[in-house]
Amino acid sequence: MTQDVKEIFADRRGTGTSRGVSGRSVAVPSAQAAAPAPPAPAALAAKVRTLAPSMTRSMQRVAEAVAGDPAGCAALTVTGLAGLTGTSEATVVRTARLLGYPGYRDLRLALAGLAAQQESGRAPAITTDIAVDDPIADVVAKLAYDEQQTLADTAAGLDTVQLGAAVAALAGARRTDVYGIGASGLVAQDLTQKLLRIGLIAHAPSDPHLAVTNAVQLRAGDVAIAITHSGSTGDVIEPLRVAFERGATTIAVTGRPDGPVTQYADHVLTTSTARESELRPAAMSSRTSQLLVVDCLFVGIAQRTYESAAPALSASYEALAHRHRSGSR
Repeated sequence: MTQDVKEIFADRRGTGTSRGVSGRSVAVPSAQAAAPAPPAPAALAAKVRTLAPSMTRSMQRVAEAVAGDPAGCAALTVTGLAGLTGTSEATVVRTARLLGYPGYRDLRLALAGLAAQQESGRAPAITTDIAVDDPIADVVAKLAYDEQQTLADTAAGLDTVQLGAAVAALAGARRTDVYGIGASGLVAQDLTQKLLRIGLIAHAPSDPHLAVTNAVQLRAGDVAIAITHSGSTGDVIEPLRVAFERGATTIAVTGRPDGPVTQYADHVLTTSTARESELRPAAMSSRTSQLLVVDCLFVGIAQRTYESAAPALSASYEALAHRHRSGSR
């Protein structure tokens, strides 16, 4: 069997369905249908940063290799890359698919494109590690760069099909519950405040017990959103599971697209997974990417409900205007 034939067979898999929690049928798409379009070459590094923590160690070696040396890996066959990374051909193909490419040949094309971009003279990346003795000007520069990178990575990896479906569900929802703990809880509050200002009914219970009792009241036509960077926060997963079982449309905003929370999510919106450091914990970078997703959801909903959203926003501005005037009490 020639190498080209082996890659063709490795790139083709069948489709099927599985039965999800509470009897919902969950489609198991083929690799061809897993992503509407392969990521652009510039998005490859962002995808690797986002998905690497949820990969197996062997898949991480493949992902790190292609991100670290796109030109060299673009010249390798699937067998060559498997040998370079000490993995198998199947692992290479699975990694390509997880990164959003139908097969390894599509990944090679993206690698070639990324290598060409790098050859054109892109500015070198700066380190964002913050030392205890860094001048404050350096701290500002490093944080600003890291925030920009987090936003760019999230935008590059955000599935707009999933986003559009989430917006449609939220725009027509009778009621929306948003669950989050810690920094993610602040993001949940931000989203509910935005929805309330355009006349939609939304709740963000901060107490885990209240979140579950609220979720029990949900039904078809309602929406529940879980915001969890790790994808494994029990106090967020439990109310989402209850909402899922009650028939509500469920959405997960997470940095781990294969985390436990996604098994109860109809729609998954993936945020960037930035590298942690001692002085910059995950809660900081995850909040930045989550707020971008929340803003995308809000603007999409406001567009769909403009006839009612615009007057509601005007009314809320008017109600608060006197509090912002000079000399107001």
